[in-house]
Amino acid sequence: RHMNVVWQDLLAALALVLVIEGMVPFLNPQSLRRMLETVSQLDDRTLRVTGFISMLCGVLLLYIVR
Repeated sequence: RHMNVVWQDLLAALALVLVIEGMVPFLNPQSLRRMLETVSQLDDRTLRVTGFISMLCGVLLLYIVR
């Protein structure tokens, strides 16, 4: 029963990610194109650091909310 709740929470989180990720291309596709062009020019280290900071912020927010 506990694992069922974990899977429900995980799927709910994934659904929210998909909704939020879909908002930018739906509302402003031109902005998404510019952002992707900018991101494609960043070096690997910058992308990794940005991703790591994003993950840390997500964990911190989850800790605060939960």
